[in-house]
Amino acid sequence: MNSPAKYSGFTLVEILVAVAIFTVVGILAMGGYNQLQHQSEIANDRMERMRAVQLTVLKLAQDFEQLEPRPVREPLGSGEQPALRVDTRTGALVQLTRAGWANPAGIGRSTLQRVEYRLENDVLFRDQHLALDSVLNDDPIRIRLLDKVRSLKFEFLDVQQQWSSEWPRSGMPESLRGRPLAVKFELELEDWGKITRVIEVSNVTVN
Repeated sequence: MNSPAKYSGFTLVEILVAVAIFTVVGILAMGGYNQLQHQSEIANDRMERMRAVQLTVLKLAQDFEQLEPRPVREPLGSGEQPALRVDTRTGALVQLTRAGWANPAGIGRSTLQRVEYRLENDVLFRDQHLALDSVLNDDPIRIRLLDKVRSLKFEFLDVQQQWSSEWPRSGMPESLRGRPLAVKFELELEDWGKITRVIEVSNVTVN
């Protein structure tokens, strides 16, 4: 006579052990995923920071490379501001007239543009005016370039091969239209330290 068939299965202890193993594996996998996601966010933040720094340095270089000897009218009165101006009384780090303002829509305006750099609460801004000769109600377009900026300093090389942080220099002939031979700027950041560039100023004038 054949013996009855034996049915086998998991015991309660085996099920509990399997659940515990799966739980531990799941926790380890989730921890590894979170760590990987965190590292990816750090890498993305660093890439965004690098792009912002590169764009800022590029903007500064392009503006000074295309510096034009075109003074602009004072918002009040009949006076003029120099084509390149460093004056702490204005609230701007530097003011300049540059060429190369793209005009794809063919608007009836100059290709020259008045630009200012300002540092406010460790944030560097680039202000660009819509009109070359601005008036009192001419609000510039403000572009936020970079944060964590400790300082931005400029030096200018004159025709006597002398560097100076002042421009126009006192007693300089044609001070309104004078251009340096080169511009050196030092950008100091909280995380990157100091970045220094020397830019040769083009001697070609746009009519």
